[in-house]
Amino acid sequence: MIILKAIMKLKWLTFLIIFAVLLSGCARFNNFFSASGPNNSKIQEFRNDPRFKGIQFVNVDAEVANRLLARNKKKVFSDTFVNTVKSGYVLGAGDVISVTLWEAPPAMLFSSGMSADASKSTSSSLTTTFPEQMISSEGSINIPFAGSIYVAGFTPEQIETAIIKQLKDKANQPQVLVKVIANNTANVTVVGEVSSSSRVPLTARGERLLDALAAVGGVRQPVDKITIQLSRADQIQTLALDTIINDPKQNIVLQPGDVITALIQPLTFTILGAVSKNQEMNYESQGISLAQALARSGGLEESRADARAVFVFRFEDPKALNWSSKPMYNAQGKVPVVYQMDMSDPTSFFVAQNFPVANKDLLYVSDAPSVQFQKFTTLLFQSLYIMKTFSPTIAY
Repeated sequence: MIILKAIMKLKWLTFLIIFAVLLSGCARFNNFFSASGPNNSKIQEFRNDPRFKGIQFVNVDAEVANRLLARNKKKVFSDTFVNTVKSGYVLGAGDVISVTLWEAPPAMLFSSGMSADASKSTSSSLTTTFPEQMISSEGSINIPFAGSIYVAGFTPEQIETAIIKQLKDKANQPQVLVKVIANNTANVTVVGEVSSSSRVPLTARGERLLDALAAVGGVRQPVDKITIQLSRADQIQTLALDTIINDPKQNIVLQPGDVITALIQPLTFTILGAVSKNQEMNYESQGISLAQALARSGGLEESRADARAVFVFRFEDPKALNWSSKPMYNAQGKVPVVYQMDMSDPTSFFVAQNFPVANKDLLYVSDAPSVQFQKFTTLLFQSLYIMKTFSPTIAY
């Protein structure tokens, strides 16, 4: 009887050994069990697959991260646009003005405009206010006895000087005051994710970008989700509203004709694999680093993650890096790139803080090699337990 039990035990052990060999050899051990995605070795095999020739594989180090960070650095408004207050309010075609003229007695031209009380006093100056008029499309106005005067691009003070010059030998010591009635040219347009799209008039004070946003009631979305696009002549540039608020130099002085567009651009990245939660995540318009992205997803899962195999799959700008081989291009002219970072190296924590996440990036953390072995051993012991339950002759 003892010999029979020993034979039965040997048979079952032989079966289990053969079962393990079949799993590791015939069925390719790593492919037999379910997984959240390819492991590190599988991705390395992918490098040499001729079907994917041209996909770039880049091991991320400090040099790569710094180069991408420098390229990713957005130009700021203060470096692109003129940021000075003009010396005065400049008028243009379409603006409406009022002109008032004072002439010392005895009046030579405009005595009909003096009041009854003023006519009795030889020491009182005589005042005449002309009807309001719009600056013509040619940029000129008309003043009696002075004729047509070109004023487009002039400040009110310069227009006053131009009128006095024309009346110098015709009126008695003329003095002129020009008042702006309607500002139709010196304004900026604010549109997009704001409370009320509108044209905002500019004054000699020198209104700034945030002044215009405040004038239309502010933005309708959270500040960290808003990007501001400024169009001036043939220049167009965008900058996160957060950056403008936090850096006073970016709150630039506006110029007539500027168009301010508040945009909501939902920037996202997707993270998969051995992390606490697989998900698509939004991030703020000023950008985040790989270290921040991993932290927001809950970090690497200790029991599963292969810290040496943290990947970023991205369609990259062709000029971003010097590629090791001839790259392939997608329909948009971008290069498919697989960035790999070894987070088991302590220096990678500094690198991860500089590596910028791009919109639509896919972050993937591979399972550790031991995960598949753990699954196998679990299956093995479960099998032994079942066999013992239904075959009492097996002894351990």
